[in-house]
Amino acid sequence: MPLQLAFSSNAYLDVPVEQAIARIAACGYRGIELLADVPHAWPAGLLEVSKESIRQSLGQHGLTISNINAFMMNAIADPRQPYWHPGWTDPDRHYRALRREHTKRSLRLAAELGAQSISTEPGGELADGQSRENASAIFYDEILPCLDVAADAGVMLLIEPEPGLLIETFGQYLEFADRVSHPALGLNFDIGHAYCVGEDPAEWVPRMRTHTRHYHFEDIAATRVHHHLVPGEGAIDFGSVFKAIATHTPDIWITVELYPYRQQPDAAANAARKYLLACAEQVGVEIG
Repeated sequence: MPLQLAFSSNAYLDVPVEQAIARIAACGYRGIELLADVPHAWPAGLLEVSKESIRQSLGQHGLTISNINAFMMNAIADPRQPYWHPGWTDPDRHYRALRREHTKRSLRLAAELGAQSISTEPGGELADGQSRENASAIFYDEILPCLDVAADAGVMLLIEPEPGLLIETFGQYLEFADRVSHPALGLNFDIGHAYCVGEDPAEWVPRMRTHTRHYHFEDIAATRVHHHLVPGEGAIDFGSVFKAIATHTPDIWITVELYPYRQQPDAAANAARKYLLACAEQVGVEIG
């Protein structure tokens, strides 16, 4: 079966969601990762008329929601980290409740819009003096009620391992997932993040196939510094990743995530798609 490419709306933070949908479709993508944040689909303030406008725009332009990105929280505008704080593991329970309730709202929004999954941060940054054991225990307690909401809504809640946060590696994800043991928990497999922490994405695709429900694609420089690049501008071997996905998880959406390119999102989306189509063709993988 052909692999399906989507593009994340978090590169289009300067335009309304309807315009982001139209422009992503014009670049040739079949899907969109919808940002559950301002200015696109912040669940706490999204009126029914706005939800219907999203549905109509998706239908008009023939796009499917690949995933709902509930990782970013620009709406909170936390001065410590304005893009994705509050974190799951903040020592202040009132503060991390903002993350928990946002996640619940995002899950319900996904169900209303027909999305199969949402993605979230893998625990937060460790606070000064906070142990991994303490942070993991907090994350466990906070995410469990969200997973019950996910199950009720028929939506998967995906953890996205990320460099510098509580869960960085696939091994750490597996340890946490085994502890949680909930059918609504899954993995958002970000190949760039894997590369940053020294894990070969192509090797891990088959190993994580029973957990993976969505992929993020971006390139990373050979330095392995966590900065998203347009595919082809870094050191990741996309051909080998395409072959692994086509063999083991061909029915899972691949979303290109290039939020650093908000000044020129169309150019980044077009360049990424052109390069990825060429890489896939070289290894005999079909892109739909």
